[in-house]
Amino acid sequence: MTIDVFWRIPTHGEPSSHRNRIPHRGDWFPGDDSKAQSGSVGKGSDGANYIDYIAEIAHAAEISGFQGGLIPSFPMTDEPWVISSLLARETTSFRFMIPFQPGFLNPVVAARMTASLQRATGGRALYNIITGGGGPAQLWWGDSATHDDRYGRTTEFLDVLKGVWNGGPFSYQGKFYQVEDAGLADPLSQEDYPEIYFSGSSDAALGSASKHADYYLTWLEPFDQLREKFDRVKSRTQILGRKIKCAIRVDIIARPTEEEAWAEIEKGFNSLSREALDKFQNPDGSDSVGAARQRGNRPTTINSYKDLIIEPNVWSGFSLLRGGQTNGIVGSYEQVAERLDELVALGADAFILASTPHLEEAYRVGEEVLPLLRGKTDTAILRAVG
Repeated sequence: MTIDVFWRIPTHGEPSSHRNRIPHRGDWFPGDDSKAQSGSVGKGSDGANYIDYIAEIAHAAEISGFQGGLIPSFPMTDEPWVISSLLARETTSFRFMIPFQPGFLNPVVAARMTASLQRATGGRALYNIITGGGGPAQLWWGDSATHDDRYGRTTEFLDVLKGVWNGGPFSYQGKFYQVEDAGLADPLSQEDYPEIYFSGSSDAALGSASKHADYYLTWLEPFDQLREKFDRVKSRTQILGRKIKCAIRVDIIARPTEEEAWAEIEKGFNSLSREALDKFQNPDGSDSVGAARQRGNRPTTINSYKDLIIEPNVWSGFSLLRGGQTNGIVGSYEQVAERLDELVALGADAFILASTPHLEEAYRVGEEVLPLLRGKTDTAILRAVG
């Protein structure tokens, strides 16, 4: 059994630690209106820019044993398709997980774009299909489709994309897409179809994932909830005569001792404003089932970082420190590896890991945690790069 382990590439910038918000690296850090120049002192430029920084992270992850990296897509980030093509020239085997929402691209155009990237990079592109959480965030993109319509559109999008990939002619008449005699031309049609990591927790999401996904991707949740979710998606996939793997996105803080790891959390929590805590407990409206599941594990009263410990070594306040998902793993190197091993036993086949700052932590996690997965001697299950 091989376990694919990816890293996260912070295209939105990041602070230098969980303990502070500034100074930050990169030029898109959310929550900071001033976009400082990377490597600058006194507002002056040293000629480096954010792409140099994330290229360093990609290098660090590549040589530390990560198979590739997720390139996040938010309103405040650069476009992952473009970042992937830039980082491809900076790495040799590092794979690029490109998140995008079907509906914002025509599926035939998306097929041509992806096949072109596969041809240029030796097949290093793969998808993280996201369908959007609704509410104000979805309207930012100009998308007012209802929750179930978004997933119906995603299913049709992938029907068409896969249909045209191997040359055609392919025709399709759906609610959202109509195609006549389409198909990629050689040599693009000869490229490998990208692996699909599919996000979503609703019944509509699971229905779409069971038809098209290679990996069902979820945020970290309480372990019993994850077991139930994995069983559901695998059952639905088996009905269609397919098999699906499962993957988990999880932030981690790993240190030589558990006390050191929790000290990082405590310092970060103590630096938060009351306003940040209030927003955390009363987020903006969204119809995302996955986000609702995350919120459902939060306590009603938060006075200490300890109030957010929901399971041994699992802390539910990570989105307070850097935005994004809520739950993550905190502990010694051995404890973090043990929790990841438990997730493998539950059915996880892949991980997307993250920790701040991503550059230094790529080395730390690659050197201190990955070799411990599934026992100190059985490291062959990791699909290493290089």
